[in-house]
Amino acid sequence: MNRNLQYTLFFEEIDKKDLLLVGGKGANLGEMTKAGFPVPEGFCVTTGAYHDFLMHNDLVGFISHVIKDAALDNISRIGQEIRQKLRLSEIPEQVKTEIISAIEKAGSNNYFAVRSSATAEDLAFASFAGQQDTYLNIKGEKELLDSVRNCWASLFTDRAILYRIQNKIEHAKVQMSVVIQKMVLPEVSGIMFTADPVSGHRGIVSIDASYGLGEALVSGLVSPDIYRFNKKDNSLEDKSIADKKMAILPIEGGGTKKVEITGEKATSQVMSDAHIIQLANLGMMIEKHYGCPQDIEWCLKDGTLFIVQSRAITSLFPLPSPIPEDDALHAYASFNHFQVMTDPISPLGIDILRIILPFDKGSRSTEDYVFLKSSAGRIYIDLSELLQYKALRKGLPSFFSNVDSLLSEALKELVRRPDFKTRVKKHQGRANVLRKYMQPIIVNAVKTSYSGNQRALSSS
Repeated sequence: MNRNLQYTLFFEEIDKKDLLLVGGKGANLGEMTKAGFPVPEGFCVTTGAYHDFLMHNDLVGFISHVIKDAALDNISRIGQEIRQKLRLSEIPEQVKTEIISAIEKAGSNNYFAVRSSATAEDLAFASFAGQQDTYLNIKGEKELLDSVRNCWASLFTDRAILYRIQNKIEHAKVQMSVVIQKMVLPEVSGIMFTADPVSGHRGIVSIDASYGLGEALVSGLVSPDIYRFNKKDNSLEDKSIADKKMAILPIEGGGTKKVEITGEKATSQVMSDAHIIQLANLGMMIEKHYGCPQDIEWCLKDGTLFIVQSRAITSLFPLPSPIPEDDALHAYASFNHFQVMTDPISPLGIDILRIILPFDKGSRSTEDYVFLKSSAGRIYIDLSELLQYKALRKGLPSFFSNVDSLLSEALKELVRRPDFKTRVKKHQGRANVLRKYMQPIIVNAVKTSYSGNQRALSSS
């Protein structure tokens, strides 16, 4: 059967190539299921079902007419009008029949999580997380069909419309799939980042954990425990135990409720160290599978970990290219900032600077560059091998204090790290090229700064 004509696809039938059929969330769940990760069973209502729903109710022209005049001051009214129209529209009989058949195959006595999965979400260049609706602990054919229709309507929440306008994404080109997944009723759940989202440190896994369903954490209703795991040492680096005052729990018969957490449980660590380490290692496996840092939703039930979503972290600044293949410590300084050129420059401008600067002579491709890396339209000098020299470890921070105080402090912090001396890049022959050029500049800058300070003290 032609997959493009199917209204439902189970996770094991889906992978990352099916983005246009099942959206970002659905494609990731299928990809992880096929890769053998512990994903609760489920299926997707395809974008074909959404398309035929629109056509069956003559909604394409209606949406186009209403949304063509969308502006910042009338988004709320427009979104409400479209959502109301979609919620009152009929699901075509064939679409309804296939969804019900899939529910029966998945087990109609089960409770399900029903989640929106738009074709423009969970992508490497944009994050639509939380813009469309999610319905938890849903049971029964009518209730599930209503939740599917509500997910379709949520493609036009105020936030989603505004985000598409700001990112120049055409409304008509975004389609909606719906994920229907067996509900896990966890004791603990949360979010895991396979790179620290605060510092950007890619060697740290950061885990947020709280009691009950993860929606309380995602929506900001609770303060979670935060665990930091060091990838290199394969060990827990730090734990911050929060005062957890409430949790969201499922209700028998459907829906959820807020429950107050009191006593010793409120201030206790919600996960054992063994489960934290197990979860962090699972996160690193998922990161390796996708080839980039991941934002992962997870839960823990009866001692078993489940993954309910994974998406690329879009907020990290890209690493300078080419990425070193060794495990040594690398420190990059922005050449653009030395020259007070903080805005990105063109690829041609980067190539010209690489020709002018006296490093990497003879290099003519990205893979050949040793010292001059590029990222986000800027040039970075790899200073790592200079740091093997004690004198330069002292002189570089002083030099950078005249350029950028934050850069200077960051370099001082780097040199103070316990593993610095064992991990710093050491290659004396190559370092001499950079040292020959940089050392006179650094020495003269430090001398000038010192002389200026001495004159200021004398005059005072």
